[in-house]
Amino acid sequence: MAPFPHVYCRVLGPARVTVDGADAPPELLWRKHLALLVYLARSPRRSRTREHLVGLLWSDRDERQARHSLSEALRLFRRILGDEQVHADVDQIRLGADAVTLDCDRFVESCGRGDWQAAAALVEGDFLEGLAVPGANEFESWLGVERVRWRSQALEALVRYAEWLLARGDAPEATGVALRARTLDPASEPAARVAMRSLALGGDRAAALRVADELGHALRAQVGTAPGPDTTRLADRIRDARVGRRVLAAPPAARPRPPLCGRGAELAALAAAWERTKSGRGQVIIVEGEPGEGKSRLIEELVARARLDDATVAAARAVAVDQKQEWSAVAGLLAAGLADAPGIAGAPPDALAALVGLAPDLAVRFRHTGAALPVGEGVRDAVLAAAQERPVLLALDDAHWIDAATLESLPGLARDAARRPVLLLFGLARGAPESGRLDELRARVGRELEGEVIRLGRLDPAALHALVAWALPAYAAPDAQRLARRVEQDTAGIPLLAIALLEAVADGFKLAPDAPAWPAPKRTLVDSLPNDLPPAVVGMVCLRFRRLPPATQQVLAAAAALAQRADAPQLARATGLDRVAVDQALDLLEWERWLVADARGYVFAAPIVCGILLQEMVTPGQARRYRDSLPS
Repeated sequence: MAPFPHVYCRVLGPARVTVDGADAPPELLWRKHLALLVYLARSPRRSRTREHLVGLLWSDRDERQARHSLSEALRLFRRILGDEQVHADVDQIRLGADAVTLDCDRFVESCGRGDWQAAAALVEGDFLEGLAVPGANEFESWLGVERVRWRSQALEALVRYAEWLLARGDAPEATGVALRARTLDPASEPAARVAMRSLALGGDRAAALRVADELGHALRAQVGTAPGPDTTRLADRIRDARVGRRVLAAPPAARPRPPLCGRGAELAALAAAWERTKSGRGQVIIVEGEPGEGKSRLIEELVARARLDDATVAAARAVAVDQKQEWSAVAGLLAAGLADAPGIAGAPPDALAALVGLAPDLAVRFRHTGAALPVGEGVRDAVLAAAQERPVLLALDDAHWIDAATLESLPGLARDAARRPVLLLFGLARGAPESGRLDELRARVGRELEGEVIRLGRLDPAALHALVAWALPAYAAPDAQRLARRVEQDTAGIPLLAIALLEAVADGFKLAPDAPAWPAPKRTLVDSLPNDLPPAVVGMVCLRFRRLPPATQQVLAAAAALAQRADAPQLARATGLDRVAVDQALDLLEWERWLVADARGYVFAAPIVCGILLQEMVTPGQARRYRDSLPS
């Protein structure tokens, strides 16, 4: 006995019907035939009375014509589905259980499993989008109810999937899914909020704020209300979500930011720690990785998310010279937002007095003429006071460079904040000579202090293949696999180098056919000089530099010559460029991650890149002139 033909009908969007994988006969797609097929498949037990169906779709005809039209439709169904799948008697019409598969049924199954990716893939628009049956008022009423129902469920699935993508660090993909949700209902606040978050986390804050504006217009037009407090607060946080310069959108010359590949588990661990913090459980997290393995990017991802919450966030980055300046790390955190925390006003006056020398603005805001506490105690009291108001995230990247005074105070601060909503987050370069300076704190994490040490590794082949697909989407599968293997050979799976190499290949850089694997066993970027790197890596850094606009090249060269942290006024003096040109250059350099910024200035995201530029692209005379332009 031949198997029954399989009919599959997509209804979550414009209708598409296939029979055994091929396009359905045109007559099955006639409006009333399609409406009858879907209506029966959606009916209880897939059964209805003849009288009901006649009134549903043919009420505009006399009874004899209407019953004849129904009979003709059933004859078509039997021809396509098989006699065994279409049951009709004097009163009842019923489809067989296996006659038709609807995508909305698969959608419900996927939602029940929590598989939001599969559910979202089935959503292409409104239920039976574009279908109308004039004169069939009862069917149109049913269709309207179904559209409201499925729109609500589709919105939830798309929002959940976008949130899942954000949790994995894939802001670009989350943005696309969230914007799909907004096409279903421009007045949906959950869809707007996840779109705003994904756009902001992807770096396009201007687009995120446009979504907020569009939502406000839609709500006023449709229901005469304004966005709710959750949406309004999110928009406010997006406006104020950064310290330093305000990059509202990708600079005109910028390339798209790479996705966070191969770090989903680590980002999930950071996000879970932040959720525990917000519930009142203090956390200490140390992110360890060799230079170039992405510890800074991972920290920045969590900091960006925390800035979109009702939280106090202060993030700073240490450089080598900070070791010589007592309490320089605390000064960086105060400048980065701790001094502006709403709750800090509740700290004892003598605690605030202890910090005046590190944040002079505090002397103006909080006058105190009495004795001051020791700085370490003042920091502790200020952090605890800030945490009384809202959760606190303090992030110190390259913590192996922090000054001795701050370093000595960290275990006590972590202990005293253990029952408060405070997350202390440190980035540490594994293998650096100074990395052992946090050993005392590391030994207490997971024992006396709640938290964990997150150890990064190099990217595996799957993550490298995902990066190839991002950088060179037109590559066929065999070519993409070959390139992923070559990238692994040339970069040892170090994310910094892998991304830069792929961007260079996308720009036309030709890889030499034969090259030795790099690095040599047990070599890392910590103990590598520019001369140690493979020619492909040096070449791609130089190519990327040459593709920058001339003024941006000058600013980057000056930053390399100055070697440590440099601010915009210093770079303007060194290059002789006006501040507008310097600011535009810094926006582009920060967006493309040549440089990273905190409240005190800019440093190279990767010191090895600074070394390559000084060796290959900046002459000693240029470097000297840049340095000589600044006061000693």
